[in-house]
Amino acid sequence: MTIDPAIQRAWEPITAIVADNAARVIHAFSESGLTAPDLAGTAGYGYDDRGRERLDRLVARLFGAEAALVRSQWASGTHVLTTVLRGLLRPGDTLWIAGGPVYDTLNRFLYGPGRGCLPDLGVTVATLGLSAEGAPDWSSAAHQPGPTVVYAQRSRGYQERPAWGPAQLAAIADQAHRLGATVVVDNCYGEFTETEEPTHWGADLAAGSLLKNPGGGIAPTGGYVAGRRHLVEQVADALFAPSLGLEIGPTGSYQRLMAQGWFMAPTLVGEALMGAIYARYLFDRAGYRVSPAPGNPQHDIVTAIDVGSAERVMRFCRAVQAVSPVDAMAHPEPWRMPGYDHEVIMAAGGFVPGGSLELSADAPLRPPYRVYLQGGLSRWHAVLAADAALAAL
Repeated sequence: MTIDPAIQRAWEPITAIVADNAARVIHAFSESGLTAPDLAGTAGYGYDDRGRERLDRLVARLFGAEAALVRSQWASGTHVLTTVLRGLLRPGDTLWIAGGPVYDTLNRFLYGPGRGCLPDLGVTVATLGLSAEGAPDWSSAAHQPGPTVVYAQRSRGYQERPAWGPAQLAAIADQAHRLGATVVVDNCYGEFTETEEPTHWGADLAAGSLLKNPGGGIAPTGGYVAGRRHLVEQVADALFAPSLGLEIGPTGSYQRLMAQGWFMAPTLVGEALMGAIYARYLFDRAGYRVSPAPGNPQHDIVTAIDVGSAERVMRFCRAVQAVSPVDAMAHPEPWRMPGYDHEVIMAAGGFVPGGSLELSADAPLRPPYRVYLQGGLSRWHAVLAADAALAAL
C-alpha cells in the first residue's frame, strides 16, 4: 500500500507523541509495584483490592493528579460524567457549560425534564455560547449566578467547533478559577493525543471512559476520574456510597484488561491519530469539508466530514461497516438511540460494543449531514475504511 509522502510527513509528529507517552506509561507501570496476583481481580465488595488501588495510583501519576478512581462499574462516558456532576453539585449550586451544547446523551440530565436531572436536584445550569474564535463566551452568562462548577467538553461531540487542546483548556481553567469555580473536563476521545492531560493544564478533575482512548481497545467496560483528592472522593461516594467510595468496587475478570488497556493506550491512540490524518487528507483532496483540516492540530481522535445529505451519510457508514472485523455483513440503519434527539446511524463492528477507540463512524441524520469518523486500532484499517467510504460516495 502506497501512502502519499505528505501524509507520511504528517505522521512523523504523532510518532514522537507516542514515544513520549509510551515512556511515561511504562515508567508509571514499572514503578507501581503491580504484580501478577494483582491482576486476578476480586469479588464481593472488593475490599483490600491491591491491584485496583495500585492502578488508581498509577493513573493519578499519569495525570499529575493527587488521586484517581478507575472502576469497571461505570458503563459509559455519560455514566461517568453524570456521576461526577452529581458528586460535586448540591442544591442551590450553579453549573456553567463552557462552549455550547454537549453530547446529546447528557442533555436530559443537564436540562431535564425528569427525575434525577440537575434542575430536579435544585442545580441551575447555564450554557455559555462560543466566540468567533471557538472559545467560550464568558459574557453570555453575565446575568447568571456565579458558577460552582465549570464543565468543559474537550471533544467536539456533534458541535461545529474543533476539539480543545492545552491552550484552550488552560485558558478555561484560568478564567473559571478567577470566578471561584471548580473545573471539570470531559476528557473523552482526548487521552494520550498530547503528552499531558487536562489536569496538567489547570483542570481540577478530568474524567473519561475506558471504552475510548485509555481502555486501549482492550478494556470491556469502565471509566476513570483523576484530579484533586477531595473531588475524587466526592465522585467515589456518588458512585458507591458516602464513606465507602474509595474502598469498594470488585474488579472481577476486568482488572487485567483495564490495566493492560492503559499500558497499550499510547500506541493505539497513535494509530488512531495516524488513520485520522489519512482520512482528512483523502476527503479534503476529494473536495469535502473536513475538521480539523489537514495540517491543523488534532486534540482528539475524531474527524468530522461534511457529506451533504442523509443518503450519503448512510452510504459512508455502511462502507465502514463492511470493512469491520465484526458484523461486517450488517447493514446499519438509522434509529432513535437512547439519549439522542434525532435518529442516529452508526457503523461499529468492533470487538467491544461501543468501543470508540476501535474504528467507528456515526452521525445524527440532521443538517449539515456531517459524519464523525473515529478510532482505528490499526492505521491500516482506517486507511481501508476511508478509501471504501469515499468510493461509496
